[in-house]
Amino acid sequence: MNAIDKLAPALGGKEGRPSREDAEAAVRTLIRWSGDDPDREGLLDTPNRVVRAYEEFFAGYEQDPVEILSRTFEETDGYDEIVALRDVRLESHCEHHMVPIIGKIHIAYLPRKRVVGISKLARVVDMYAKRLQIQEKLTAQIANCIQDVLEPEGVAVVVEAQHQCMTTRGVHKPGVTMVTSRLLGAFRDNPESRKEVLTILGVGAR
Repeated sequence: MNAIDKLAPALGGKEGRPSREDAEAAVRTLIRWSGDDPDREGLLDTPNRVVRAYEEFFAGYEQDPVEILSRTFEETDGYDEIVALRDVRLESHCEHHMVPIIGKIHIAYLPRKRVVGISKLARVVDMYAKRLQIQEKLTAQIANCIQDVLEPEGVAVVVEAQHQCMTTRGVHKPGVTMVTSRLLGAFRDNPESRKEVLTILGVGAR
């Protein structure tokens, strides 16, 4: 039994998480509904491939961002300036149409007493992104998690992404980028700190 199967009772709503066989059967149903034959050669292994892909796409449900951020360092020689990561790759899926959201995330925080390894911030992005999402919620979740766990003086998260639910269906508007932000603490309350962090993140002047 893998890690995600152990979480089955907590996933999938009141009825729990369906089995792999159920998931593959659902893919076969969608193939038939689309007008194709799931038993033809090119599609025989497609249900298995899709389910394996979904395990990767939605791996965030079995991961704990709080645990990752809890591993911090206090030996910083008094460093108390902004720590920032720009252009962190974002790959997520829209919860309304289950199609990709592709973009980048910029993260900054102003340490109070401790810092965290920068790879941990990138992993937190993936943990929340690898779930069914809307961009507004994703932005807030990442910022709130950093604020709650690290308790810094301030947190800034800016997300720039393109949504295939808008570019490949519906209104069909390719090239449109959605921008969301969440500023907390000093970055929200202090105009100078706000200006500084947005400049560092490369989104201060557009």
